Amino acid sequence: MNTRKINKILIANRGEIAVRIMRTLKRLHIESVAVFADNDADALHRRMADEAYPLGNGSLKDTYLNIQKIIDAALDSGAEAIHPGYGFLSENPEFAEACLQNNLIFIGPDAETMRLMGNKIAAREVAIQNDIPVTFGLTGSLDDILAKADTLPYPVLIKAAAGGGGKGMHIVRQKEDLKDELERASREAEKYFGDGTVFVEQYLENPRHIEVQILADHHGNIIHLGERECTIQRRYQKIIEESPSPTLTEEKRQQLLSTAVKLCKGIGYKNAGTVEFIVDKELNFYFLEVNTRIQVEHPVTEMRTGIDIVEEQIRIARGKEIESGEWKVESGKFSVFNSPLSTPQGHAIELRIYAEDPENGFLPTPGKVTAYHEPQVRGTRVDSSIDGPCTVSEAYDPMIAKLVCYGKTRQAAIETAQHALKEFILQGLTTNKAYLWEVIKNPDFAENKIDTSFCATHQETLLKALNDSRNNLNINDISVCFLLYDFYKKRFEKLTENVWEEIGYWRFHSQFTVDVEGHKVLVRINNTSNRKIDGYIGDRPFTAEYIAHDGHQLKLMLNGRTEVVYCSVNDEQKTIVNFHGLNFHCFRTDQLNDTLDYARKEQANDKSTLVSPMPGKVVKINVKEGDEVTAGTVMIVVEAMKMENNITATAKAKVKKILVVENEMVDNKKQLIELS
Repeated sequence: MNTRKINKILIANRGEIAVRIMRTLKRLHIESVAVFADNDADALHRRMADEAYPLGNGSLKDTYLNIQKIIDAALDSGAEAIHPGYGFLSENPEFAEACLQNNLIFIGPDAETMRLMGNKIAAREVAIQNDIPVTFGLTGSLDDILAKADTLPYPVLIKAAAGGGGKGMHIVRQKEDLKDELERASREAEKYFGDGTVFVEQYLENPRHIEVQILADHHGNIIHLGERECTIQRRYQKIIEESPSPTLTEEKRQQLLSTAVKLCKGIGYKNAGTVEFIVDKELNFYFLEVNTRIQVEHPVTEMRTGIDIVEEQIRIARGKEIESGEWKVESGKFSVFNSPLSTPQGHAIELRIYAEDPENGFLPTPGKVTAYHEPQVRGTRVDSSIDGPCTVSEAYDPMIAKLVCYGKTRQAAIETAQHALKEFILQGLTTNKAYLWEVIKNPDFAENKIDTSFCATHQETLLKALNDSRNNLNINDISVCFLLYDFYKKRFEKLTENVWEEIGYWRFHSQFTVDVEGHKVLVRINNTSNRKIDGYIGDRPFTAEYIAHDGHQLKLMLNGRTEVVYCSVNDEQKTIVNFHGLNFHCFRTDQLNDTLDYARKEQANDKSTLVSPMPGKVVKINVKEGDEVTAGTVMIVVEAMKMENNITATAKAKVKKILVVENEMVDNKKQLIELS
């Protein structure tokens, strides 16, 4: 293959992966071209690119999944190549072929490989042909599978044949549930991947999920970059990945790595890819799939090897041999890590930060980010889709950022992650950041007593630990930090330099009631100065002195010790105070009436109404007026941030009136159903 020059690359993606690719392009002095939908007009990936082309308004099919629009943008920009990132069109063989037909280099494997590996049914057959171990599987139409319902080795796992990322996956533990789950999985598969075909395979109880990063060029070189363990998952999606796997013995590790290379050699794989395996308690491993693209969790491998996988993808696409740093493989030979120059070092952990609510079934929580600050901790890397206050749309995946932490040992990496999570500031919407903190603090995680059901089986313990962490913080200190910010926030907002305007009417008051997450704190102030207040909370004296601020960061002296907090104000005019890594909503009751909040709580407690818990689209209504339902009955399915969420009845009732229709967009205040 002749080498080709690349001066400009269009990134057919958005969010953090588009930003991450652009960083490599800037280092390589390659121009970057972004594409963006109307609701991404102010997105970081658009602002960071050298050029940007609009995709218009509408659904994903009209924007990021519109092959012709993206090809036209690449040709108009003069780009020589397209990098698809992950998701969207990254594993679409028609897109790869369209690039080829328009003399554009597609940075990824060829269309034939995508077709072969993109369908899980075909991929299993290829694995079997290459003597790769697989679990029991059953394919066919929904009717064919249902006809064999009695013969299945329950529990079984339904998967989308053309899918990935946990979409369309459902566990079925008894025959009676098979039909409903097959239909639901097929519907999700059609929506997310344009192909409703599903298959059923044996579900291994308490397994681990381990994958191998592969690089392969056009000269016969195939190498692995070690393995990653991706066992910590929720809703079948990874939230924590680490490398190396703390589970494998050295013997099993070498078997797994060589099996992955063998499979890729057998199919003539090119570019970057990931071979995924499921591993049982006895460390027997079984083939799952090949992801023909760069993975979300690729930074874990980069942190240990020092290899920029995106750079290697570009080199391979240009026709060059694999070359990373000071090492190079011999043409046509298998290469594994056998030299000190190419041996991965230390341990790396990646934590995915999502806009979601772990205390409410991980439901997506799109909305406004009011403050954002990345941790400045040694041994960390942040790949993010945002760089400050913005709106996180319900139209896309809820992942906001990835925090990657490195240490010489696994324990060192965990400690770095704990420190970094505490310093990671994300305010305005609910995220899983504090939940991740509790996961990596959990003793079972530290001792590697994990499996893919870890989050489900530990959920009660993790949520209790999360609430305990919040309750253990001094609520009085939080209220004082809030008051100091509230008194001086005009200075923060640079509205005045006049201290008398800045201080406001509070100088004439001596007593304030601060609401901190529903807890009332009575604060009496005795003395004030330009920078200092002191007084009492109950019979305890306090002193707080304003030192400085930088953006949303407030530095103060509280009772003789230095504190750094982050503060921002949301749409309800409540101040969010980040204290010791956790967010607290605060307001002065003399300044803000909480009638609206009270009304929402009353509505939530009213079992005669059913309200959408998040903005999204109604994709299915399972009941009709007059139906009787019981607690747990799934009445409506709302899609938000590319995930289906079941809205269930909380008590026995009768459907009085349905207030929405299928495909209707709703917000989180919208009443869906009226119950008698």
